[in-house]
Amino acid sequence: MNIYPAIDLKDGACVRLEKGEMARATIFNREPASQARAFAEAGFRWLHVVDLNGAFAGRPVNAEAVAAILAATGLPVQLGGGIRDLATIERWLSQGVARVILGTLAVREPHLVREACRLFPGRVALGLDARGGKVAVAGWAEQSEIAVLDLARRFEDAGAAAIVYTDIDRDGLLGGVNAEATAALARAVTTPVIASGGVGSLADLERLKAERTSGIEGVIVGRALYDGRIDPAAALALAAA
Repeated sequence: MNIYPAIDLKDGACVRLEKGEMARATIFNREPASQARAFAEAGFRWLHVVDLNGAFAGRPVNAEAVAAILAATGLPVQLGGGIRDLATIERWLSQGVARVILGTLAVREPHLVREACRLFPGRVALGLDARGGKVAVAGWAEQSEIAVLDLARRFEDAGAAAIVYTDIDRDGLLGGVNAEATAALARAVTTPVIASGGVGSLADLERLKAERTSGIEGVIVGRALYDGRIDPAAALALAAA
């Protein structure tokens, strides 16, 4: 199971939100490149980066910070937030991003997601962010009536590298990952699923690891790493066991 440490960017700084609300942001590091190096030195093999401002604006906003992260380590980066057209996808991938995450596009322009998967095999992930089981878009500011599983199944044959499934109601609150819903989604589709939202302890990682046969490929961990609730070495050892 892969562990993806999160670097969420707001106004150029590393922050963590509570339930996706920009007004409830805690700044943990004003130098994203420094945070990326710290995660690399801790032994992580991936970075999960989100341009929060971009997610609301519908275009990249924290491009300078993302570029600094890419230059800081040799780790592969998966990037989401504000990626709404093929030109932006191609630009990020050409600049060194390993994988882009497409969420709003999956709802509003699914044909573009399919085209991106075709043009860039293995480098496109779906971002399915759920509130009450329904997909939210545009930085989680807009709620759709599409069920997560229904949307995931629509892209079963598209060739996406992964599905990043986030439980918005738990995100940033450290109250526990929704392992049951994540495992149910993973069992229902063939695309590997990455869990996100609510991870607050090693016990959460153990719960996800227990579901490894369901198709859960990894987990995104944010606030629990920043505030010391999860020790990187212990987390990596658990994931590798």
